[in-house]
Amino acid sequence: MGKIIAIANQKGGVGKTTTAINLAAYLAEKNKKVLVIDSDPQGNTTTGLGIDKNNVENTFYDLIMGEAEFKDTVERAEFDEFGLDLLPTDIQLSGAEIELINMNRREYILKDILIENNVKENYDYTLIDCPPSLNILTLNALTSADTVLIPLQCEFLALEGLSQFLHTYQLVKERMNHDIEIEGIVFTMFDARTNLSMQVVEEVTNYMGSDLYKCIIPRNVRLSEAPSHGLPINLYDRKSKGAEAYELLAEGIIEKEG
Repeated sequence: MGKIIAIANQKGGVGKTTTAINLAAYLAEKNKKVLVIDSDPQGNTTTGLGIDKNNVENTFYDLIMGEAEFKDTVERAEFDEFGLDLLPTDIQLSGAEIELINMNRREYILKDILIENNVKENYDYTLIDCPPSLNILTLNALTSADTVLIPLQCEFLALEGLSQFLHTYQLVKERMNHDIEIEGIVFTMFDARTNLSMQVVEEVTNYMGSDLYKCIIPRNVRLSEAPSHGLPINLYDRKSKGAEAYELLAEGIIEKEG
């Protein structure tokens, strides 16, 4: 039975998309069957995996609006070393929130689609890249997921943003998805030269507890460059510090499954 992981944080610019792309790539490289769902209307995960979002027949928007079948929406991101499946997205998804207002079970549309198409039976890992806000798309992701992975930028306001997200998570757990758990924290844009980065890691560890899985992703230029080439970091520059960190993240998540 596979696992569905939502990659979420209500704050933007914290590394959700970078984490979705590179975690998916390393899981696929380690012979896991991986599906990535690009649930952010910006479509950066789609582009970062080398798929032209302006040239796909069906998108995630078409799927959740009932205008396309799952099998007709999945795109294959095929690299020399590995491949993975993607539900691509373009800017059209930004209108989904308004269009879904009057739909029955609107918070469970994605969950119903994933169950209907036996996603957990067909994929070892399904990663959902969430938008940087609490909206109907984020709720659909959290309602569908087994766990949530929280990217957290090593900056001054990180704890405030984390506490806001944890409040949302708790509400979802109480009212919509009793089984969801926290997968872990991914500290992003960590700069070992500054005291601030260390302080953020220490404070979050104290706040969340030392038993929570944590991974530290350093501030790394190669990580920023890779998406513009349509490549994950393990293909763009696997010797970079960013690549090493995301490989450790993938290994840690696989080990958690036993």
